[in-house]
Amino acid sequence: MTKLHNPILMATIGAAQGLRGEVRVRAYTADPLALGDYGNLHSKDGRIFEILEIREAKNVAIVRFRGINDRNAAEALNGLELFIERENLPDDELDDDEFYYADLEGLEAVDEGGKSYGTVTGVFDFGAGDLLELKGPGRRPVLIPFSEAAVLEIDLEGGRILIDPRAAGLIEDPEDRPPGKGPRRGEPGDAP
Repeated sequence: MTKLHNPILMATIGAAQGLRGEVRVRAYTADPLALGDYGNLHSKDGRIFEILEIREAKNVAIVRFRGINDRNAAEALNGLELFIERENLPDDELDDDEFYYADLEGLEAVDEGGKSYGTVTGVFDFGAGDLLELKGPGRRPVLIPFSEAAVLEIDLEGGRILIDPRAAGLIEDPEDRPPGKGPRRGEPGDAP
């Protein structure tokens, strides 16, 4: 059983399909049929899955794995996440401005003045656009939009992303306050 050093989530197994051990798989690849192009898939518990057959269905891929030969074995896999090692993803096919989301994790988020807002610990998509999760020492995790307005530059080699804290929603613009409202409690200019 192999432990991956830098696992990348590639797919989640769904319900069994038919009686021969096939399963419905939600692939997180641009082409669901390319799921097997990256080598064997691994589960968190160390099992290795080799794809024998793969075909496309409406919103999923139908996959038959080596050693999964009946419906009962297929049903036992429901909900299992499958990973590959990051080094198995092809970097040479990426354009200069392309990257894998997994490569963003661990980058420090800084503004133009060099102030740190934490480290990227995850990339999420809840349906309204991608979000980056930032965590910093002594701070609660925050989500910022992964947009051109909020994330100005991505420097993978330098280990950082340049953000606009206002566009990211990390600081409030004083001009956005209702008229007649002074600083909030604890802000500069607040009377003791």
